[in-house]
Amino acid sequence: MLDGDRPAEFGYDGSVEDVYYTLERRLAEACGISTGELNVQLARSRNDLDAGVFRMILREQVLAVLDALTSAGAVLLDRADAYADTVIIGYTHRRPAQPTSIGHALAGYAEALAGQAQAYLDLLHELNRSPLGSCAFAGTDLDIDSGRLAELLGFDEVIVNSYEAVAGADHLMRNGTLNAQALATGARLARTLMDWLSWEWVVTPPDFTQGSSIMPQKRNPVVLEHLVSMAGATAADAASVLNNVGAAWWEDSNNATTDVQVRLWDSNDRAQRFFSLLDGLFQQLEPLRTPTAEQIVRSGATTTAAADALARHGVPFRGGHSIVGRLVREGEPGTWTPEKVRAAADAVGVQEGVTEAAIADLIDAANRPELVLRRAQPDGPGQDAVRAQVRLLRGSFERVEARTRELRQRIRAAEATLAAVVTETAGR
Repeated sequence: MLDGDRPAEFGYDGSVEDVYYTLERRLAEACGISTGELNVQLARSRNDLDAGVFRMILREQVLAVLDALTSAGAVLLDRADAYADTVIIGYTHRRPAQPTSIGHALAGYAEALAGQAQAYLDLLHELNRSPLGSCAFAGTDLDIDSGRLAELLGFDEVIVNSYEAVAGADHLMRNGTLNAQALATGARLARTLMDWLSWEWVVTPPDFTQGSSIMPQKRNPVVLEHLVSMAGATAADAASVLNNVGAAWWEDSNNATTDVQVRLWDSNDRAQRFFSLLDGLFQQLEPLRTPTAEQIVRSGATTTAAADALARHGVPFRGGHSIVGRLVREGEPGTWTPEKVRAAADAVGVQEGVTEAAIADLIDAANRPELVLRRAQPDGPGQDAVRAQVRLLRGSFERVEARTRELRQRIRAAEATLAAVVTETAGR
């Protein structure tokens, strides 16, 4: 009956209090009766109507965020699989640490995304519970069917307690903080990618850069900078939601419900755009000039593998660590010889296990960073291990996508049923 109405185009002339009274008046006009003859507010309050409408709006927004996230995750896994054998230097505390691969690093972020996807799915389950029928907060003596109403609006169930249905705001805080958490993690990846681009380990994607206004050679990866800023703004939105909810009473209060909606809507819009941008960026991400074996060796990143080589031959770990530490102080791994290794072992007082075979393995490990690709540890950077991680994580994303499709189907089916019920009722 009011399908053609566009609430944003309503003229608010002050003759009614808010959007609900405006809709009531429009419905009366459409029916050709006065508002006094309507039962629109029968067993309803603005309190439970607000709570229900907000949940339905957030439900659609979070579904859109989840779509963008899972799409980005799928592209990311494609890249992790493709570059599982592309060796780079892994960093800790901004210093060269150990060899790894582009695939290993990207699969690591994909695992974080998979966890976030599950968290958004859990949030959707929490959002998709109906508060309608709670009225102001204490329900009604009228014989209503809250379960049927929930079903017609695509909700999975009715909230257990009518007071919580109106006063509760945990789902609102969880929405804001989940966005802040997810984007903060993505911002960390964005900062790392800025380093990779600066070092020319990966291609600078032309669609995600900005030219200089004066320097012809510049291609600035500004989208990555904006992603970091977007994460900061989302954290501010979450803080605003938490502050407003915390400033409210444990009852219906605009502070904790209505007044936080704009911040959540902005936050969800930003989260969707964030993951969509990452999706596009990942599609263009490919290696350019990754570090050579010599560069990796010179960085010192292979020295942990060298110490581990001694441990495999029975050298006590701390002793092997001391031997390699002394060698590092004397020169780069490329300069190490059996004689230098034996001298370092003598200097630190370690002889047990320092055999010719152990020394040969130490020097080999120190000078062949590509050996990391053979590592069998299931969660490690070995190329077979990374590709197995990709398969496992792909299954996780696919399960989340299947659940979101099911939810959408239930919502659309409910909309069709509701439309049929309205048509039937109007025809009586």
